[in-house]
Parts: sequence; structure tokens; C-alpha cells
Amino acid sequence: MMHRTIMRARIFILVLIATLTAAAQDTSFTTYSAYTKALKAYPNIKIVPELHSAGVMEERGLTYCKLGTRALKLDAFYPAKKSAKDVPAILIVHGGGWRSGSRAQHIPLAQRLAALGYACFTVEYRLSEEALYPAPVTDLKSALRWIRQNHKRFNLNPKKITALGFSAGGELAVFIGVTAGRKEFDQGCLSSISDQVQAIIDIDGTLSFVHPESGEGDESKKPSAGALWFGATKAQNPELWAAASPLAYAGKNTPPTLFINSSVDRMHAGRTDYIKKLDASKIYTEVHTFADSPHAFCLFEPWFTPTVTYIDDFMKKIFK
Repeated sequence: MMHRTIMRARIFILVLIATLTAAAQDTSFTTYSAYTKALKAYPNIKIVPELHSAGVMEERGLTYCKLGTRALKLDAFYPAKKSAKDVPAILIVHGGGWRSGSRAQHIPLAQRLAALGYACFTVEYRLSEEALYPAPVTDLKSALRWIRQNHKRFNLNPKKITALGFSAGGELAVFIGVTAGRKEFDQGCLSSISDQVQAIIDIDGTLSFVHPESGEGDESKKPSAGALWFGATKAQNPELWAAASPLAYAGKNTPPTLFINSSVDRMHAGRTDYIKKLDASKIYTEVHTFADSPHAFCLFEPWFTPTVTYIDDFMKKIFK
């Protein structure tokens, strides 16, 4: 009887811990919340459903890095039929202000790109309520290394990996793309493996937190997403905000970059200056902007399908 009581107590504690952890996670940004926000201005939009295709293999909940007892997960979507050549890979990073969001939001995108012949990975990373900057950067670099290490498993080319992200994920995708080999971000897993990517796709992610075009750092009504991520406001630590900006690292070693943007200008702060830096080194860039579109356009039709087309066309140009 005593043994059963102890076991029940342990189960209760585990359930309580799980409940409290789930409750603590910020769920303010979801596909549905973005949908309801955009619906008034765009009444004909539709949430993109998952694609179930015999041509796409799926492996969900794979651990790519363990930090103590914390297991970081990703989901893999890749062509079911092996081709004679290894396929290009795409790491997909979700948005949510570095505080919210989920890798599950981009499963439809990963599935459709996998159906076109790419090995795609939707990845989680530690959000600001769990760990401050640069934790997500080291997490995503760990994911890149894990993908490269497991290239044979997914029949992907380890020399053709793209970092793609939306919103905060777009900023992070660019950041990991422009900081390859920098030791200050090698604090994660598999640090002996290269963290380079060969292309970047930025979907409405800022290029700079300190650029005049940036909308980050307004603390007038509530703490900004940036302040919550950096642990300091822009006024308190402007050097950190500048050093955390992808624009600061862009240059001759930056991979070709595709920008897909909404009509919300502040979401691509620093883009013109970034392109100028790449132009100076004759590195290819491409820009597509959807007129009269909400920030979360890539999650909905009628913008989702042309977004997939832009990505596919860019990938074919870069990886001939």
C-alpha cells in the first residue's frame, strides 16, 4: 500500500511539473492567432493544411542536441524515393519574437518543399523565457551540424544546405548564415562539424536591431521582444543590440540570399544595406515583396503557394 502511495505521489508530481512547464511556455504567437489578427483586413485568407503524400518521408521529434536533461528536437521531411544525387537541404526556423512560436507552424512548408525534392527540417530552439541570446544561435548551429552529420540518413548533400526562417526565425537564419566559423557561437553540440550554410532565405526577418528602419526596441508600452531576448533594452546595452544584428557580419563570405517580404517595411530593416554589402562582393541576392500583405503572409494562402515557388526557383538557381 505504501509503495502504491509513493508511486501515485511521484506520478502526480511529474504531471504537475509537466503542466506548469506547458503553462509557462509563451503561446501568444500561433498560426491561428496570426490568422485571426489578419482576417479582418484579409477576409479571404486560408490557413495552409498539412500535406500527406506517399512521396514524402517524415520523422518527427528527433533529438539533435542534449543540454543536460534538455533535449532539443527537430522534424525531418524528405523525398521517399532516393535519387541518384543527394538532394539540397533546408533548415526551417520559426518566428514568434524570439519568445513564442513553434516549429510545427512550418510543417506544411517543409512537406511541400520535400515533395519538390528537398530534405527539410523544422527545428525548435530555446526561446527567451528559457534562455537569452545567443542561445538560439548556438542551438540552430547545433541543428545544422546534426543535419550535416546525418546527411546519408536523409540522402542530402552536406555542401548544399540552406538556412530559411520567418520573422524572428528569418533574423536567426540570416545570423547563423553570416557567422559561420565564429567561435563565440560554438557552445552547442557537435562543434567539430562545420556550421556553414550555402544559401539563406529570409522571410520578413529584420537584418538589424539598431538600423534607422528597425521597429525593435520600443519600450513605451511594454517590454520589447528584443529587450526580453537580450535581457537589456537598447538604451541599456546598445553594443549588444548592434552585435546581435546580422547586418554587422554580412560581407564577402555571406552566402547568396533570397528575401521574401510582406508590405510591412519595418520587417526588413537593413535589407538595402545588406544587399549593398553583398553586391560589393558580387554575391547573388534576390527580393520578392507581396504588395498589401500581412507580416505572417507565408502561413496563409493566397501567398503560401507563390512563396514556395520563389523558394524552389531560388534553390534551383543556387544549386544547379
